[in-house]
Amino acid sequence: MNAHAREFNEAARQQTADLGQRDWIQKALAGYYAKRDEFKNRFSNWQGARDTAAAVKWEAVNHLDRYLDEFASRLEARGAKVFWAPGAQEARDYIVGVARQHKVRAIIKSKSMTAEEIHLNDALEQAGFEVVESDLGEYIVQLRQEPPYHLVFPAMHLRRQQISDLFHDRLGSERTNNPEDLTMIARRVMRRKYCEADMGISGANFAIAETGMISITENEGNARLTTSLPKVHVAIVGIEKVLPRLSDLALFLPMLATAGAGQPITCYNTLYGGPRQPGEPDGPGEFHVVLLDNRRTELLADAEQRDALHCIRCGACLNVCPIFKNVGGHSYGTTYQGPIGSVITPHLRGLQDWKHLSQASSLCGACTETCPVKINLHHHLLHNRRNAIHARPARLEKLVQTGFVFMMRRPRLYEWGARVGRILQPLQRLVRGTILDPLRAWTKTRSFPPLAEKSFRELWRERKKP
Repeated sequence: MNAHAREFNEAARQQTADLGQRDWIQKALAGYYAKRDEFKNRFSNWQGARDTAAAVKWEAVNHLDRYLDEFASRLEARGAKVFWAPGAQEARDYIVGVARQHKVRAIIKSKSMTAEEIHLNDALEQAGFEVVESDLGEYIVQLRQEPPYHLVFPAMHLRRQQISDLFHDRLGSERTNNPEDLTMIARRVMRRKYCEADMGISGANFAIAETGMISITENEGNARLTTSLPKVHVAIVGIEKVLPRLSDLALFLPMLATAGAGQPITCYNTLYGGPRQPGEPDGPGEFHVVLLDNRRTELLADAEQRDALHCIRCGACLNVCPIFKNVGGHSYGTTYQGPIGSVITPHLRGLQDWKHLSQASSLCGACTETCPVKINLHHHLLHNRRNAIHARPARLEKLVQTGFVFMMRRPRLYEWGARVGRILQPLQRLVRGTILDPLRAWTKTRSFPPLAEKSFRELWRERKKP
């Protein structure tokens, strides 16, 4: 077991033992289902909408080269600078270089999981730049020096009192349990940061090839300030975010809001197409778009699992996943949590190092059922398990599987094994979970089902007797 797997197992063990925290996460998500279903029912045909969205993403991903070229060329025609980043290091180096070129002192940043993926904040801070998150949830976890807990709700694991204590300790504010007061405390800090920032960094929810624009959807308005007040705007966009046409947003914007947060549509939806043009009174003087690969093209080359690139980062699969609700977002130890994270992280960060995430699933299929773009998530978890074993089979697993195949091909040996199992079953119950139990790692939390007194074959033979 590698270090990542050990850390996951230990974090999951601690989280599942914390019944209070598990109850809090369950309550935080309790209202999601009702709201999601309410707004799903406002679609004339939700399943038809899923089919259409899946078809649009299939078209975009399977013709990614053409649509990305179209997106980049239209952006550059309006004066934007497009950088193709093959990996995380190249993306970080480029953005640090832009900041140094413009002698940036302070940076304001709106919510971006792609920036989290490449650990951009750490790189900028190590280069001497101050970086402040402008999304309220992201700002809270940044003050706590921890990663986001959830793709959409970064601070959902925290209670009001914890946030109040944090603001008191870090910002010197008065303690309060009023959510509006807590929001205003952060807002007063943010307003000053917006005015001081020389560079604004954002992600993008979608990249529209037809118009050469990025689409950002948000509930707080912080992204608009982040992208419009500083003199330089840098957007980090995963190459899979592309959509072919502007009209596709008529489906994807309400679908993202409904599936992700149980809303009819997110409060602010904005399109950005370049730097400030002649005659325009505001906006950034420079607009940079970093198109990030970071092993996405390797996943694109896998025809079996390519549809994982269809993900619109709505977080719906996390909201319904029984594993996520019990082990929590931080247990995963990676940027993308839950079912989608367990599918794509082994592709983005290495199959053997992260194969344990694909085992952290009940395979109930709730994630596949809820995914708005119909990614076959729970089957991809099985694909990852299979690929990991084929690439580097564990000796014990291989021995057990070989023994299982050998026995199942020999009915008489199988019957003999069943008889021995029935004889040993009382002894197993006696030592279950103790140091004398060779299977205690499994049996300390599970019980073997009782073996039938007679097998089906034995009963069949008895009934066939004259």
